[in-house]
Amino acid sequence: MTWDEIWPLLRQGTVETLQMTLWSTVITAVFGVLLGLALVVTDRRGLAPVPAVHHLLGLVVNVGRSIPFIILLVALLPLTRALVGTTIGTTAAIVPLAISAIPFYARLVETSLREVDPGVVDAARAMGASRVQIAGKVLLREARPGLLAGLTVTFVALIGYSAMAGAIGGGGLGDIAIRYGYQRFENTVMIAVVAVIVVLVQVVQLLGDRLVRRLSHR
Repeated sequence: MTWDEIWPLLRQGTVETLQMTLWSTVITAVFGVLLGLALVVTDRRGLAPVPAVHHLLGLVVNVGRSIPFIILLVALLPLTRALVGTTIGTTAAIVPLAISAIPFYARLVETSLREVDPGVVDAARAMGASRVQIAGKVLLREARPGLLAGLTVTFVALIGYSAMAGAIGGGGLGDIAIRYGYQRFENTVMIAVVAVIVVLVQVVQLLGDRLVRRLSHR
């Protein structure tokens, strides 16, 4: 293949990959924060200790993190079809990407929230803040740098997962690498796809690190 043929493929694949990862990251951020917050709040020393719920949530998160993405991708085909009406294409890939990333990010959220200075929480309690106020205005606010750093790591992981989604017709750069680089032995296409993915990862990590530093200095 010539570069005149490769460039349009790379542009389309990059747009599809960004679409998959961005939407998956948004969904992961919402549900991952909620799940991570629930793990901290329901802990024995949390704001609303409910050990049974805490252990159940922990089990769900551990099981979700332990399933390899390629297996989860296939296992979720019926759910994907039920939610979006198809199992192929960029939109369909968002479902397994988000579901696989939520438990991963939830653990990062939990870790960040546990690093918040207990003295800040005690001070909020002494001033009469409610549990909801402490959770939203103290824990989440104080943990913002860690939450953003974790989300950056998750975004980078989703870029890699999106490439695997190409194995079952998920679109994006992974689909191009498989169809042209692997099946048609177009080594130039394979190298170009890898180069684009590396650049995407570097850009995302750089932007994420800068935002984390800004939040940390406030």
